[in-house]
Amino acid sequence: MGIKNKLRKKTVSTLLCFFLFFMIAGIITITFFSLPTELRMTAGKNHRFQFNVPLQAKIMSEKQGVLKVNHKPVTENINISLREPFFIESSETGTLDVQLHLFGIIPLKKVTVDIIPDMKIIPCGKTVAVRIQTDGIMVLGTGVVNGADGKIHEPSKGILQSGDLILALNGEEIHTTQQLIETIAQSPTKPAKMKVKRENEIIETWVQPVKSEDEKTYKLGIWVRDSTQGIGTITYIDPITMRYGALGHGITDIDTKQIMPVRKGTIMETEITSIRKGEKGTPGELSGTIIETAETILGSVEVNTNQGIFGVIEPTQRNRIQDIAFPIGLQHEVEEGPATIRTNISGDKIEEFTIEIQKITRYNDNSAKGMIIKITDSHLLNETNGIVQGMSGSPILQNGKIIGAVTHVFVQEPSKGYGIFIENMLKKEKELANNGNMPSS
Repeated sequence: MGIKNKLRKKTVSTLLCFFLFFMIAGIITITFFSLPTELRMTAGKNHRFQFNVPLQAKIMSEKQGVLKVNHKPVTENINISLREPFFIESSETGTLDVQLHLFGIIPLKKVTVDIIPDMKIIPCGKTVAVRIQTDGIMVLGTGVVNGADGKIHEPSKGILQSGDLILALNGEEIHTTQQLIETIAQSPTKPAKMKVKRENEIIETWVQPVKSEDEKTYKLGIWVRDSTQGIGTITYIDPITMRYGALGHGITDIDTKQIMPVRKGTIMETEITSIRKGEKGTPGELSGTIIETAETILGSVEVNTNQGIFGVIEPTQRNRIQDIAFPIGLQHEVEEGPATIRTNISGDKIEEFTIEIQKITRYNDNSAKGMIIKITDSHLLNETNGIVQGMSGSPILQNGKIIGAVTHVFVQEPSKGYGIFIENMLKKEKELANNGNMPSS
């Protein structure tokens, strides 16, 4: 019996050890993914954070005296509870690395604190026509060619695929579909040498053109697109650099569902002429007239990203910008509850409408869906039934700050949709400028 009791106790002890191990491992895993890898805050202001994680953490900063935690300068190490709200303040702009420790002992992760200037931007809400030409010819898919020899050919099958970008043909850069046709016609019987971008890889390949039965021209058997246009909303304008951000999400090709890379593009004046109301299962839409003259080009489109399109306002248009700049609200400052959006649903008039922020998801991977919003304004609901296509980019305001932009509508519930935090758009704009992808003002 004694031996059995000892074995039983040993088994129980082993199971308890395994249980404790997996419990601690689970806590560490949950905590790791609950905490962001980077935070943004403005210099000279006290910022409140709360992560609701029932653990102690040790904060260490390499720059002593610059960072304050709970109103105390960080001189060595400060232990704080991640379950309770805490306050951080920095007297300087720049970047700080903060090391978090569990139980004050176990290194958990390093958090980068990006301390930005206390900037102001102009919340816009103006609807514009957006026109872009792709950086390369986008392949939508491959097809068949009825050959002059009476046979059916698929010259590009297994060579090109949906989403490929044709950058050059026979050593010549290609920007338009017409260029593609003309270049093939110059050497129709020879294999066409192509420089193709596939995802992040540049490849070279060859396709043998086929003489078609009907038109007697040589074809590659591909469907392509070189441009697109639509209606969207400018979110903000930086009154100092005159850079703007719009849409809050990328322009994707309707067939390939991929972000369309921009070679060049413009935003132009448009006047909203009609609205198709959103219904359950069918998104609504703004329709407008594009006013296309040299004087109505408002700015350039430089880059198309998952966080929106970015460009620069034309110098000739800058004297028209008289709106008041607002401070930015970072994502930890956004609250559930009442807010407003600015949008343009009639003519060229920008109006402000009430909404409710129903749910906030901070520091998530999908930067264009940081909050769930609901339209509460009776006038806007009467006109549109909620969020419609063309309203993407409408700035969201709360507590006297610009905090984000409308990005998507819930197809089954058009009064609701998603919003992006303004800090995610500004972060992307800063990255683009630092990489030389955005011209200076």
